[in-house]
Amino acid sequence: MLLYKNSVLKKSALKPYLLLKIFNMAKSSFEYVKNFELDDTLLPNSWIVIRLDGKCFHKFSEDHNFSKPNDLRALQLMNYAAFTVLKEFNDILFAFGQSDEYSFIFKKHTTLYKRRAAKLLTTINSKFSTSYVYYWKKFFDCEVLKYPPTFDGRTVLYPSDENLMDYMKWRQADVHINNLYNTTFWNLVLKGNLSPVQAEKRLCGTVSSDKNEILFQEFNINYNNEPEIFKRGTLLIRKQIEIDDTSRSVVVAVHDDMLKEKFWKKHSSYLSSKNFKQYLKYEGPITDIIKDQLSCVKS
Repeated sequence: MLLYKNSVLKKSALKPYLLLKIFNMAKSSFEYVKNFELDDTLLPNSWIVIRLDGKCFHKFSEDHNFSKPNDLRALQLMNYAAFTVLKEFNDILFAFGQSDEYSFIFKKHTTLYKRRAAKLLTTINSKFSTSYVYYWKKFFDCEVLKYPPTFDGRTVLYPSDENLMDYMKWRQADVHINNLYNTTFWNLVLKGNLSPVQAEKRLCGTVSSDKNEILFQEFNINYNNEPEIFKRGTLLIRKQIEIDDTSRSVVVAVHDDMLKEKFWKKHSSYLSSKNFKQYLKYEGPITDIIKDQLSCVKS
């Protein structure tokens, strides 16, 4: 292609036939293949949710000596990788993670990448996956990363606020179901001296109250006292924080109960306006995620 980088001629000074010649040079007989690309623009006025899931993470966790039933380092790494995504994309309203999965909820009226499904999914997935590898040593200092993890992803649209809230409730309910089972299962294996097959058979057909009873009666564990991050997962959300008499908007990690309506009443303003920027005040502890954001502001 002809370049006029150092030319003193203005574009308007070029003769019409020369402009046509430049245009034709940029074309080729092969360009017709672009017609095979499908339009994957997502419907407007709907919530976009991108959910990432670890592929073969059961093996990955075994190969990297994850603690059972929960490894706090692994959860914190997942949260930090998700935080790096939110830090880069303001169009993400909040994100929710548990175990080896993370859901990213975009603002309802986002026009990021013109709402192209493939562009959104691949960009979010690559940012999250590379951040997971990049920050591995920050949380697994003594554990060598033997091979890179893999995350698959999907894009789902939810037309109403109610649909979105039910989605978030569904994912948090899944945290409770899975964690209660895993906590009971691994205590039967690690402390009860059962084989995995025996523990699975023991828990077959049990309900939540049965598992709570096993934990309390046999292992003196009150499930209600387990860390909130294990029982509820992690919600990354933007809130206002007061530092040195200055209010700043930061991404914070909370473990609130989204199954209760009072959570959604309190955060209803987050869903109400496409230009909403007045976030709720954060009154929790100053975590590493918050410290990183504040240090960036100071520097």
